[in-house]
Amino acid sequence: MLSRVADSVYWMSRYVERAENVARFIAVNLQLLLDNPGGEAEQWAPLINTTGDHEDFARRYGEATREAALHFLVMDPENPNSIFSCVCSARENARTVREIISSEMWLQLNKFYLTIKSAPKNLTQTDVLQEFFTEIKQSSHLFTGITDATMTHGEAWHFCRLGRKLERADKTSRILDVKYYLLLRSSGDVGTPFDDIQWAAVLRSASAFEMYRKWHGRISPRGVVDFLVLNREFPRAIQYCLANARDSLHAISGTPYGTYRNGPEKLIGQLCSDLSFASVDEIISHGLHEYLDELQTRINSVSAGIFETFFAFKAQQPQKRSARPLVQSQ
Repeated sequence: MLSRVADSVYWMSRYVERAENVARFIAVNLQLLLDNPGGEAEQWAPLINTTGDHEDFARRYGEATREAALHFLVMDPENPNSIFSCVCSARENARTVREIISSEMWLQLNKFYLTIKSAPKNLTQTDVLQEFFTEIKQSSHLFTGITDATMTHGEAWHFCRLGRKLERADKTSRILDVKYYLLLRSSGDVGTPFDDIQWAAVLRSASAFEMYRKWHGRISPRGVVDFLVLNREFPRAIQYCLANARDSLHAISGTPYGTYRNGPEKLIGQLCSDLSFASVDEIISHGLHEYLDELQTRINSVSAGIFETFFAFKAQQPQKRSARPLVQSQ
């Protein structure tokens, strides 16, 4: 497969997943606002900080008001990580590889694009926002399902899954980080019923509430961290996502499990091993935010390694011709 094609397929899938997860970020914040209407302005700044775009936001918008944060995260064409920009980028990448993806995938991505283009002008009303974000999540789920059902599970499909799972692992860690930033201003809420409400909102933002209750029962910080970071069976858990990404990476390169031939295989193998032997007590004692921050850095290193290994243009060095040996005459 051409590196250009692999790059487009990888980022097409990754941008779709990113759009969905930005919607999840905002949805969890809206849920927390419904439970605690006071201090609304203070709850939008943590959301911007979690996305990692706080410097760009501060330069262009200043104060993190509801209107400014929603426009920046949802419809701002100058923010490359807004929902609008992500869907546009996914559609453009898909357009360049029409011969690789199925027609059903292309049609669904166009419907997704039109859903964003026809978004209500007044996106400040909570009920309108919740309905809009539900449509975004459903559009993303449809695209993923259609991809799995209509695309041959070969090299291109593995690049799709690789991008989607890396993006999902990173964003699940950032959803957990939303809770950390909220605790910075409300440490007195720790251990209170409102604290339980916040953790429940985090679970719902990852579509994990019902599955968590089946697994752990009562909501607790320790249980939520264990479920969203270390669970091996829940599709949005970090360990599950990284294990799937590792499997696709090995399927692409053909490297046997337990070995590696390139940098990203080594990095993601080490990361999966560390998660396999980690315990929730170690994570919490280390500091949840510090652990997640380090995890995000390592995931970014894997992403950078994938770019260098599979997508980056490497100029061919001119080969020196060796002198041909003289053939002795008989």
